[in-house]
Formats: sequence, structure tokens, C-alpha cells
Amino acid sequence: MAVSLQKGQKVSLSKENPGLSRVIVGLGWDEAKPAKRGLFGFGARTQAIDCDASALVCVDGKIQNTKDVVFYNNLTHPSGAVKHMGDNLTGAGEGDDEQIVIDLDRLPEQYDRVVMCVTIYQARERGQQFGMIQNSFIRLVDARNNQEICRYNLSESYDGATAVVFGEVYRRNGEWKFNAMGQPLQVGGIAELVEHFR
Repeated sequence: MAVSLQKGQKVSLSKENPGLSRVIVGLGWDEAKPAKRGLFGFGARTQAIDCDASALVCVDGKIQNTKDVVFYNNLTHPSGAVKHMGDNLTGAGEGDDEQIVIDLDRLPEQYDRVVMCVTIYQARERGQQFGMIQNSFIRLVDARNNQEICRYNLSESYDGATAVVFGEVYRRNGEWKFNAMGQPLQVGGIAELVEHFR
């Protein structure tokens, strides 16, 4: 049975799932319904919101190299242990909008955490932010049997945020854990997100 997490809660992946070696990280969101148009069409949203998931593969919680950022322009980490399964441009439909697969056994020892973030593509240029997004979640699935291990539904308001750190898979004392974070950020895309983690 999947564990439902609240912001800031941590769960041991290794203890609860003996032999776990690969996890599928599913991230999802929906575009909130736009406000009704004004008399002359003011307030109408002109562009769909394009959210992008990324995985930051960190050493001591920091990004060492841009190759450690796995996203739509760099789908596989050099170690082969972290893979982005492709970009969803709309966020439409049920279930996961984007997925990242982490091979825990293959991740080199120096990496201690994989941080999962979602940014809004060209948020500043388009005047978009996470207050326009709803039903956001992150879930971890055991790749052996496709059973959901845990899920964190991001329930608070993220008005003004252009990126959100959904959660992180991290290694401590030889054990893999997950931390539900829900941390809002104001960054202008993935390049600024990386600088935040340097």
C-alpha cells in the first residue's frame, strides 16, 4: 500500500521495499482554469503552460557539473543511472505528465541525492507562475512491479513561484530515502535553477 506523505515528511525506500534497485518518479500537474475573460478579452491566457521536470544529481546536496542536470535537453545522466523519459508540452491528461527513472544501484557513490524539480518554461516572458497550476504531485513507483511506494500531493498555494522542488531521493548511511519538499522558487528557467543548487 502506497504511503501518502505531507510536506517535510521522509520515508525509507530501502527498509520498506527490500531489494529495491530502480524507482520510477512520476510527476504530474494540471493547468488551472483561466479566469473568465473581461469585456474586451483582457485576462485571457494566450499560451498554454509548459512545465518541465528535471532531476538534479547532487554531491553533498550541490550540483557539480551541468551534465548532472537531467532534463528535456539532457535525457540521460553520464552514469546512465538517471533517465528522463521525455518532455510533455501540455500537462494534459490523467496520470504522470513526466517520468524520471533512477537506477539506485548504478548511481556512483559520490552522488548523495537526486532532487526533482519542475520549472515553467519561459515563465517570466509569458507571465506565468505556479498559482496557475493545480493538482501537482510526485510519486515513487517500484520498477519491479509498478507498485506505487509513496505519493506527495502538493496542496499549498505556490502563487508567484516559477519553479517548485517537489522532492528528493537521497542516500544516508547506505539507505535510500525520499523527502517530500514542496519548496517554491523564483528562477528564470533551468539555468537559474542550477545556480540555486551550486
